[in-house]
Amino acid sequence: MGANTWALRRMLLAESLLLCCAGAAIGVIIAQPLVSILARYASRFSVRALDLTVDFSMLWVGVALAIVAAVILAFVPRLPSANSSNGMNLSGGSVRITSSTGRRQRIFAVTQIAASFVLLAGASVLITTLVALQRTQTGFDTRRVLVVDVPAPSDGRTPQQVVDFYKESVRQIDALPGVTDTSVGMIAPWRDTSGGFGVGLQFSGDGHVHDKDDPRALWRTISPGFFTSLGVPIIAGRDFNALDDQNAEPVVIVSATLARQMFPGQDPINRHVYWTDPVLEFATGTATEKARLTSPHRIIGVAADMDDEHIVPVPTPTIYGALADGGMFGGHVFIHTMGNPYSLVTPVTKIIRDMAADEPVENAATLEDIRAKVLAPDRLNSLVFGVFATVALLIAIVGVAGVLAFSVSARTREFGIRMALGSQPGNLLRGVVTEGLVMAVVGIVAGAAFGFVVVRVAGSYFGDLKMPGAWPAIVSAFVLLAAAVVASMLPAARAARVDVMQALRSE
Repeated sequence: MGANTWALRRMLLAESLLLCCAGAAIGVIIAQPLVSILARYASRFSVRALDLTVDFSMLWVGVALAIVAAVILAFVPRLPSANSSNGMNLSGGSVRITSSTGRRQRIFAVTQIAASFVLLAGASVLITTLVALQRTQTGFDTRRVLVVDVPAPSDGRTPQQVVDFYKESVRQIDALPGVTDTSVGMIAPWRDTSGGFGVGLQFSGDGHVHDKDDPRALWRTISPGFFTSLGVPIIAGRDFNALDDQNAEPVVIVSATLARQMFPGQDPINRHVYWTDPVLEFATGTATEKARLTSPHRIIGVAADMDDEHIVPVPTPTIYGALADGGMFGGHVFIHTMGNPYSLVTPVTKIIRDMAADEPVENAATLEDIRAKVLAPDRLNSLVFGVFATVALLIAIVGVAGVLAFSVSARTREFGIRMALGSQPGNLLRGVVTEGLVMAVVGIVAGAAFGFVVVRVAGSYFGDLKMPGAWPAIVSAFVLLAAAVVASMLPAARAARVDVMQALRSE
């Protein structure tokens, strides 16, 4: 009709700007509600999340992206030609997609599927890892143990007065209704390891020659009843009692791992261990206290392994010293109850404040909630990654459905001729669905190859980065294949319902 190339480009640009600007506008409209939802979710882990807002200066980025996308859509595609075999053929009164155009569309769809596979596999890895972490057995009774931070008083009290303060606190809290066991320890599991020499201290024991390569063990100071409070069994020997004070022989309880490593095939009860780490030379205290700390300590019990540092427990050599013997570098009260643990916060606070008005009573939480807080970043990452993967999956579905719909529209006459020659509608349906599955398979293979390369390259910079397991990849591939079938069904059903006479008259 006489339109020149620039006129066609202007028309395409106008249409592209309308589409892209509409999409950008929808994004701006839903941005604030989505950020509010994310902020409310993240506020459970940090109150600063409530300050999250949309930075409206980013709107200019959205405008720029919309313009760039519109320009690409207007000027990259080839223009239709009435005479050329490239692009779209207008001769004969029909519009037929050529092989080059169809090939480009399929490449776009395959690229979308490949990106979706990478995101789905990544989200599957995060989610499966999170589920595994949540199901890991900790060795603690996490639901019925309340932990309250009660730091050792620093108002000029002597070490013995600090011990007496904790003993009286435990006695009064034990008398509260519903409390079954109460104890004191220097470390709140998973929350506070700053006072426990996380790398461990060197030690030695009976039958071992002290040298610079002595093994290391964690040091924990606890009161009697600590293991009972946390639901950790003592598998040999006994627990501390009120007689294990500074006037008696120094005694300790060791973890099962340490007992096996130091005394393999032997009974560790009544054997001795002692600290040899040079750092203890700089420990505070009197000469008598330092000498007692580094003197041989008799083992009176072996407790089951428990890891208060790692969400996934690992066997860790640990030496537990008596409260009266080892001093307290922190202070956490552990309360085991058969009722609602949080109902004890108010009476416990009153007991502590009545004994010392200025004593901090902070961070009351169950072990279950402490662990959940540690896992919060993993949950948030899984949520965000899962949202991106879902969006990518929807885009891939739309891409596959769009390519197949356009292909079916362009092949209407072909389908009519095939049906006129005796082809069954079911065969046409299976052919279109197979076409969608082939694109999905190619996209999955391309995504897997790309992901493998990315992980290998990133692994050279991040040593802890590992290839995902087989199950995340299999599940992601299955989801994408199922999505491809769903996306193919509507175009396939349309192809199977082609009217033969109408298809033949279209030419």
